[in-house]
Amino acid sequence: MIFEFMKAHRGEFSIDRMAKVLEVSRATFYRFLKARPSARALNDRRLSDQIVRIFHEQRRCGVQKMRGILRRQGDRVGKERIHRLMKTAGISGKSRRKFRVCTTDSKHRLAVSPNVLARKFHAKQANRVWVSDITFLRTRQGWAYLCVVLDLFSRRVVGWSLDDRMSAELAVFALKAAVAKRQPPAGLIFHSDQGVQYASRAFRLELRRHRMIQSMSRRGNCWDNACAESFFSILKEGIGTDEFVGVDHARATVFEFIELFYNARRVHGSIGFRSPNEFEVLAAA
Repeated sequence: MIFEFMKAHRGEFSIDRMAKVLEVSRATFYRFLKARPSARALNDRRLSDQIVRIFHEQRRCGVQKMRGILRRQGDRVGKERIHRLMKTAGISGKSRRKFRVCTTDSKHRLAVSPNVLARKFHAKQANRVWVSDITFLRTRQGWAYLCVVLDLFSRRVVGWSLDDRMSAELAVFALKAAVAKRQPPAGLIFHSDQGVQYASRAFRLELRRHRMIQSMSRRGNCWDNACAESFFSILKEGIGTDEFVGVDHARATVFEFIELFYNARRVHGSIGFRSPNEFEVLAAA
């Protein structure tokens, strides 16, 4: 490590001065410079380049996910080695911050559907189980509210809507967008919390129109809709928490994140370290 430091700072300090301060031999340092790197050192350099590239492509990537992506590319690397190379490169997977701001108004007298999903967060086919939730984004003009619909088969966002009002129409528009894009068969399970938007007559009619089965989390139990909660954590870490100029700015940012990054490039361990789009293409083939 001392010789690596000397090598990196040759342009700033003389070799003589560094050798005296660090109490090492100039001759040994010059032999170090002439020595050919080992095969493992060369492989570490290659892996380090790969790790840095993957880290920035994924916008956040811990050791476990990094290992899965590298293995998909043909590099069978242990977690300890990955951790060491990430630490040397000065990168680390960010810990998710908890965004627990309540956007769920479940204190209403509207009918509540049973929890049909019951935390079975996997689907064997596309368009069999969708989950949905609503979150908020800060803008200089006030709050903006985002409703998303995810397909549990691929974790793909299949529909979303953003508005400056958290009304029933927000959820209805997200559902309509998903239906227009996917044309799901009858019998699809649509799961959400007990929010008034999902319990509204307008939303229930839309579900009935497409012969969907409504499922709702138990009151106050965020774990019953963990996949949607997890998506919002990823979203807010990816786009940041600074306020947007306005609703249009927030909508453009969300579009870029969902359509160009999350669906297209962000890999998930639960689907074989593939992006939602790639997973669906492979499944269809």
